[in-house]
Amino acid sequence: MNSQSKQLWTALISGWILIGCVAAEVRLPSIIADNMVLQQQSEVPIWGWARPGERVTVTEAWDPAVSVERTVTAGRDGRWMIRLKTPGPGGPYTLTIKGDKEITLNNILIGEVWFCSGQSNMEWPTIRVDDAQAECAAADYPQIRLFMVEKATAVTPRQNCTGTWKICSPDTVQGFSGVGYFFARRIHRELDVPVGMIGTYWGGTPAEAWTSRQALEDFSEFEQALRKLDEEAVEIPQVDEPIWKTTQDWNQQIVQADPGIPGRWYRQDLDDSDWDRMPVPLLWENSDLGDFDGIIWYRKDIEIPADWAGSDLVVELGPIDDADITWFNGKKIGQTEDYQVDRKYTIPAEQVRIGTNRLAVRVLDTGGGGGLWGKPEQLKIYPEDRYGKMIALAGGWKYKIALSYRDLPGYRAYKPVSQYTPTALYNAMIAPLIPYGIRGALWYQGESNCGRHDQYKRLIPAMVQDWRDRWGRGDFPFYYVQIAPYNYSNPDDPMSALLREAQMHTLSFKNSGMAVTMDIGDPKDIHPRNKQDVGNRLALWALAKDYGQKDLVYSGPLYKEMKIEGDKIRLFFDHVGSGLMAKGENLTHFTIAGEDRKFVPAEAVIDGDTIVVSGDAVSKPVAAVRYAFTNAAQPNLFNKEGLPASSFRTDTWK
Repeated sequence: MNSQSKQLWTALISGWILIGCVAAEVRLPSIIADNMVLQQQSEVPIWGWARPGERVTVTEAWDPAVSVERTVTAGRDGRWMIRLKTPGPGGPYTLTIKGDKEITLNNILIGEVWFCSGQSNMEWPTIRVDDAQAECAAADYPQIRLFMVEKATAVTPRQNCTGTWKICSPDTVQGFSGVGYFFARRIHRELDVPVGMIGTYWGGTPAEAWTSRQALEDFSEFEQALRKLDEEAVEIPQVDEPIWKTTQDWNQQIVQADPGIPGRWYRQDLDDSDWDRMPVPLLWENSDLGDFDGIIWYRKDIEIPADWAGSDLVVELGPIDDADITWFNGKKIGQTEDYQVDRKYTIPAEQVRIGTNRLAVRVLDTGGGGGLWGKPEQLKIYPEDRYGKMIALAGGWKYKIALSYRDLPGYRAYKPVSQYTPTALYNAMIAPLIPYGIRGALWYQGESNCGRHDQYKRLIPAMVQDWRDRWGRGDFPFYYVQIAPYNYSNPDDPMSALLREAQMHTLSFKNSGMAVTMDIGDPKDIHPRNKQDVGNRLALWALAKDYGQKDLVYSGPLYKEMKIEGDKIRLFFDHVGSGLMAKGENLTHFTIAGEDRKFVPAEAVIDGDTIVVSGDAVSKPVAAVRYAFTNAAQPNLFNKEGLPASSFRTDTWK
């Protein structure tokens, strides 16, 4: 965008903001609304906007016999804030905010408030966890309230976000973070208090996207990205609506402009001889398309054998980023709008032909990775009633670009950042929540920062300290999940073990805690479905550290120190609980190295609260033992309370 255009945008923005301030009546951010939970026994901020100089009165009646009014005057920017003292858990209550107009908030509870953030394993919805149908059906907890922040990006910190407080029910829990829900359920059951969970997460995102500009300015490696934001990014005004509303408008425009629908690119007899070819599965960003956002159509011919006649077929396409509509022989068989959901559609027998059949898939991607992105073995078609019969669908598909976001007027002006841009998610999805009253934060992220473990060791403490400083609630708890075992692309590079080590380092940060998942990962799937144990393990830290359950064992064994004893090494641990144990006959995944720094399999034996490690090929150990220090190891060291040990190493070798 040239300088003249930037000046025009600046003028428009200033005008829109001025108009918004002058015309504004008293209003509230989306986080302060009906059904919310306020942090108990605290001073909680209630804030909003009004006309500059307008007097705003907030009335609370925690005690039915006594109403308390507090009055404040809106500042020159129209912003106002009042802090209310809250009692112990209870409700429902009402809250009245009165300026030139009056707003009454209903069904408010007072209890414990936590927010949960991170990437896809935190985002993973309850409807997709182990035993999802039963878990959702049982999620009738009217004293648990859920607020999910709608995805958005921004160049500078926003004052508001989009979201709604919902009462936890079998319907509302389905799309909410499984980890967040299971944490809330455990806290609610143990303490019998209302619990409010604020979910703000986005799959595939790096930690720096959730970190403020000020915190990143201490990192030289982000200097260029921050400078690029200054040079290229163009803000759009946000008075009543977040930036993502504009993105939704683009999505609607691009869907309406798609020539594939009126052209019926899904029909069986379409001449697609001029279409290009692409291997599937493959993210568009890893193809010649590069950083493409928009709509692409795929087609593939499938030869159906005669012995499948009369059977309903099932087609599986793995996950598709972001949304798809799928046709078989010209008839629609399914549609999904969630990039994390594995596509599985049924084809009625009467729609199937012996011989050549045609599958058409229309994919819309609104940002970041796009396309059919799962594993090759996930793409297949098979008869529903013929076990073992299957046709693989991975390989070459025909494709055609329908429309790119870049074809829309003002694309660059309206989309200056993506969810991967440093600061973008902090600005749009964290800043608007500040300074809402919370007890603490939960964090599940790290997969997208694998390969940058040294940076991560510095980045997360910087991010957390910045959050704490801005919230102004002291060193509130920060409990996080250590990433699970997974077969990353290079098995010789223990990048996830190194990232887990960096995560262990954060335990030295005040009021932090780590839930270990070495036993519940899936080396073939970066999204393990057991989120129940994850939420419960996070809750153990909170119950022990914040809610006074003193005798609770809340962590698995964590390596503390070692001692060389002749040709053996003795390892000492914190959090041994009532004792160490191996799940199985012998401890596994221990290695040891001598002066040559070559690690070999080791024998490890539990001796009281310690472990003695030795190796036949190493007569002079050099303080070098490693445990499960690979990407996908699933080891078996636990304490007797059933909590797993983290992977670790005693050396610092490169």
